[in-house]
Amino acid sequence: MTKLGIYLHNLILETKLPLRNRVEEFFKYVNPGQEDRDWGLCLNCAGKAVIKPGVTYPPASHPSGYYFTFEKGRVLDEYQVNYITEGEGLYENRQGSGWVEHYVGFTGNMAHQVFARPWFTGYNAVVHIGPREEIIDTYYKIFNYVLEERPGYQQVAAGMVMKLLGFIVSIDRQKNFTGKRVEKIIQDACFSIRENVETQIDFKSFAAKNHIGYSYFRKMFKKYTGVPPVQYHLDLKILRAKEMLLHTDKSIKEISYEMGFHSIYYFSRIVKNKLGASPSEIRKRVK
Repeated sequence: MTKLGIYLHNLILETKLPLRNRVEEFFKYVNPGQEDRDWGLCLNCAGKAVIKPGVTYPPASHPSGYYFTFEKGRVLDEYQVNYITEGEGLYENRQGSGWVEHYVGFTGNMAHQVFARPWFTGYNAVVHIGPREEIIDTYYKIFNYVLEERPGYQQVAAGMVMKLLGFIVSIDRQKNFTGKRVEKIIQDACFSIRENVETQIDFKSFAAKNHIGYSYFRKMFKKYTGVPPVQYHLDLKILRAKEMLLHTDKSIKEISYEMGFHSIYYFSRIVKNKLGASPSEIRKRVK
């Protein structure tokens, strides 16, 4: 059973408490131009609907391509993110007590790239996120742009859709950490890394001092930041080295040793691998 949520592709975001209503029911289908499609992400539709129990979904006033039946289902030629803020029902079956949904439909190469990422490909359709002001506020901002349809609204709305997807991923990733001791340990680790970028850090000792297993620490650190602690440290080293290459007169050898690399050749290889150019090439570009 789903209670109040979002569905991706279709992604369902769920909340367990009603959020305040700001607009009445509406829907609007738009016709993006070639310039809008070339942008990489463009809206096809947006709206808010109150779905009563047992009614046709969506209502008959919508284009026929959006109709759904349990016998035939439906395949949309777009991505949709639906935020269910009230009501409950059984997902993909014939029963339910009705619901209130906010939705946007969109497509484009940028959307294809986002939905090909592991978080989306490895997820089921329903994501429980709870009542989120940032989510509902983003929907209503998109609605305003679509309703007014001023020049350039597609480009601004596209940015808001990307913001919406970013919020969804961020909220979901925070579920395993909020209010837990491991979150504070990871935050302390990140602070310690930034304060000691140029030094060697023994993460196993760090985990032991915080009375946490290293394997668990490494696993949760990667979930929290997107990369393991050693990689996080190395990435910061390279970013710091890049700033020194661009804004100081220190030699490449000096920068290499200052950042804790004992071999200038290893340093150069890592920089080129990470930044796509060797230290000397980076410095030449500036000159």
